[in-house]
Amino acid sequence: MQKVDLIATATFGLESVVAEEVRNLGYTDVTVENGKVMFRADLAAIPRANLWLRTADRVRLKIGEFKATTFDELFEQTKALPWAEWIPENGQFPVEGKSVKSTLFSVSDCQAIVKKAVVESLKKTYKRDWFEETGPLYKIEVALLKDIATLTIDTSGPGLHKRGYRELIGAAPLKETMAAALILLSRWKPDRVLIDPFCGSGTIPIEAALIGQNIAPGMNRAFVSESWPVIPKTLWREARAETHDLAQYDRKLEIIGTDHDEEILRVARRNAREAGVEEQIHFQRMEMKELRTKRKYGYLICNPPYGERLSERRDVERLYKEMGRVFSALDTWSFYVLTSHEGFEKHFGRIASKKRKLYNGNIKVDYYQFFGPKPPRPKPEESARDREIARVEEETC
Repeated sequence: MQKVDLIATATFGLESVVAEEVRNLGYTDVTVENGKVMFRADLAAIPRANLWLRTADRVRLKIGEFKATTFDELFEQTKALPWAEWIPENGQFPVEGKSVKSTLFSVSDCQAIVKKAVVESLKKTYKRDWFEETGPLYKIEVALLKDIATLTIDTSGPGLHKRGYRELIGAAPLKETMAAALILLSRWKPDRVLIDPFCGSGTIPIEAALIGQNIAPGMNRAFVSESWPVIPKTLWREARAETHDLAQYDRKLEIIGTDHDEEILRVARRNAREAGVEEQIHFQRMEMKELRTKRKYGYLICNPPYGERLSERRDVERLYKEMGRVFSALDTWSFYVLTSHEGFEKHFGRIASKKRKLYNGNIKVDYYQFFGPKPPRPKPEESARDREIARVEEETC
């Protein structure tokens, strides 16, 4: 099968998470750079990567890469690339661009040069002087970094964070890709309880349910490359069939989302229903200070208010102190908190076991990770029935 070079773009700080996902799909020829994970694979990787990658922003097809310090170099080397292997005679091929620390700093000029070069390249194959561009979409990107031009075509369409379940969102939504990353970074296991005490529109609990049941995040959406003639329809059918075959719909999960706002919880319930995981999540109106649980071990993953505005800062700091008091009662739990507030640990009253720098949109944030003790392993002679009895006793004591 034809080999292709793909780029899974990633939010800063999540490159290693995306790379692990790519390898878990079975692709081993992987290279990681800032903001992207590059891998070489067969043509079937285009549908599979789009359907399965939870933390990547999008999947791009790499057409070529070269050094360009003049417009002539950019034009001639772009023209020499095999565009007709991908773009049909009626294809739409708009060009977008970006330039960082490069001699060719005018993005609009670079876009115009690339567009002209692609037209000239296609003329040689299709023997015509102009193109109607009424067919499938092939959005080209010219990205210049330190005079190296990388030419790609987007295979995803809308960003991969758009799973299709979140029609309604809260005032400050967390992207689905970031929510999935927080869960994957926590190493949460589906047999452990997970609570989000600031669940808002439900993104973290919903992404946890999708992960817990191994439901492909792109299962219920379309991708721009599905209409490309060069990718056989059979590859898309096989890739979608795989998502159904590997889903573990019967796996029971214990995921809880709480929030003080009943209206936003109605949105969360609707989103969970659209995602097909409403039975796996219990949403409940609750103030954070009321949080209690009889379960001895679990994960608490949340994205609380940051206090970005000066007028909100004192309220947020009081909230963090309250979180410290409430969470301290859960001394066998693991906590994972995303916030941009640099004084979080001071107000929370505890130093994180590990801290990871990320970006939530354009906001620089830290992911504070507080590791709890591991639950004891069941004794070899302990039966499944014994473990279930112990679990029920733990919940009712």
